[in-house]
Amino acid sequence: MPKPKHSREISPTTQLRAALARKVASRATAEGDNPTAIPGLTLYRRSEPTACTSAAYQPSLVVFLQGQKRINLGRTTYICDESTFLLTSVDLPVVSQVIAATPEKPILGLLFHLEMPEVRRILSEHELPMPPAPSDPRGMAVGVSSPELLDACSRLIDLLDTPADIPFLAGLTQREIIYRLLRTPQGKHLRAIATLGEQSHRTARVVSWLRANYARPLRVEDLAAMAQMGVSTLHHHFRSLTAMSPLQYQKHLRLHVARERMLAGGLDAASAAFEVGYESASQFNREYSRFFGQPPMRDIKSRRQAIASAVSNGRDL
Repeated sequence: MPKPKHSREISPTTQLRAALARKVASRATAEGDNPTAIPGLTLYRRSEPTACTSAAYQPSLVVFLQGQKRINLGRTTYICDESTFLLTSVDLPVVSQVIAATPEKPILGLLFHLEMPEVRRILSEHELPMPPAPSDPRGMAVGVSSPELLDACSRLIDLLDTPADIPFLAGLTQREIIYRLLRTPQGKHLRAIATLGEQSHRTARVVSWLRANYARPLRVEDLAAMAQMGVSTLHHHFRSLTAMSPLQYQKHLRLHVARERMLAGGLDAASAAFEVGYESASQFNREYSRFFGQPPMRDIKSRRQAIASAVSNGRDL
């Protein structure tokens, strides 16, 4: 008997995504990040939209299963929804915001940290098709989640039910996830960072150095020598990769770290400013206000009130 014209078949990809969303929802019971017994794997849930929040994204893959999130990198905006994954191939300071989530349908996702040595091993061991060089060599990209990627993620989640299997099988499944990622159009961004000798790889070394040494004085000439490039060439590739100049990148990192230290460590604005490398507290206050929308201590007070409210309501901000 033919089906009515108004009936709609559910695609295999939609079924896979829905099943994986149920698995994540059953295990990610707390708001925010939910660490797991699998190294490098974190599950994520938010039950309502959030304010814009600064964050430092590390090399990672985030597979979204429900809801919607907006990530701003410099002047570039990425919208992630249930059909997409987000690939971050270098350390990047961003501003993120959950824009669609409810208690009935929270935003759900899984985050998988990427280790570049493992990516390089997979590239050296397997003859993967060589994609064209990325026209936009940004260190962040959004792609559509394939059934193969969702299936591998689902099998990784299933290992949480059999902890004894994690030491042997988790690594194999994680390698498959990287393999599936490298075969997507967005995989070229990851390949460029992992491949020794590539300009993106050499620029990524500068990014890593800045991430670890944000409080030190910045001399672009030294960074260019580290990357084995001219100063103007480094500026071009650095901006292409991170959507900002080295000086802007350092400033964003400093402000982000200062905010976290005031919030978690109880530092006053001047102490936080000097700890992250500012020589002038007034300059720190001006740049902080411009970046976060209000002066440091007023911002920290607002954040603490929001956290206290979330905790009293049984949520984790």
